[in-house]
Amino acid sequence: MLASLPATPGAARDAGAGRWVTLEGAAPSLLQAPASCAARGCPLVVVSHPRGQGPERLRDSPQVQTLAQALLRANFAVLLSSDGGPLSWGSPQGLAEAGAAHAAAVRRFQWSGRTYALGLSMGGLMALRSALPGSPYPVRGVALIDAWTDLELAWGSALSRRLEIEAAYGNAAPPGPDLNPQHLLLRQSPLPLFVISSLEDTTVKAGVNSDRLLPHAQPGVSEFVPVTGPHLGANRFTPAVAQRLAGFFTRLETLEWVPAASGIPSRPVSR
Repeated sequence: MLASLPATPGAARDAGAGRWVTLEGAAPSLLQAPASCAARGCPLVVVSHPRGQGPERLRDSPQVQTLAQALLRANFAVLLSSDGGPLSWGSPQGLAEAGAAHAAAVRRFQWSGRTYALGLSMGGLMALRSALPGSPYPVRGVALIDAWTDLELAWGSALSRRLEIEAAYGNAAPPGPDLNPQHLLLRQSPLPLFVISSLEDTTVKAGVNSDRLLPHAQPGVSEFVPVTGPHLGANRFTPAVAQRLAGFFTRLETLEWVPAASGIPSRPVSR
């Protein structure tokens, strides 16, 4: 079943004083930066889309725009990433194309040098993968909404998903641990995570996806927010949730960061 985010054609193409700018690539991405970036550098939030969707659908979704506008008001630029296409499933090629979009985006506004990630459903694989070693850009914190995090489970969950993942990865075999974001995270230092999930979600089962990240979430800065209802339900996109999401990234902005071991992203520490 395709996760569906309702869209209103032409709606919410501007937030605050900004506008959505198309970044050309193998699949175009969309960027908006708040006007405040001209006076002081802004961090960037890279948003990875659900299965079968793309940046334009996120731009035209009032629900997603509730989240995006809260981030823009909090002085974060927002990149709606194509992730290499509607069915990339966090693939290496998709990650490379996300990296190209990131590189193009940070040339279009006064960037602070800091990047965060937000993944919706299938986009959770890309968001989580971007925060792990081998990513084309460093990510300082990850937010996940009803997110796939275990690629092997996604591959085995339905024939349709299996065929999509095989096409995205160019391999008829199930992806190994070195391609699975959940397994890769187990080998690294804990990450700052903001996770929204529902035990009633039958499309992406929280118990074997986002809930398994809890032992690997950095204490003191991470949040796990339980909700009710079906996959990508409206209660994930309320103004209150949007403010909580923006607050998570804003708190990370106030922390000092220290380099970690070679190949592992830096981690925040309290002052």
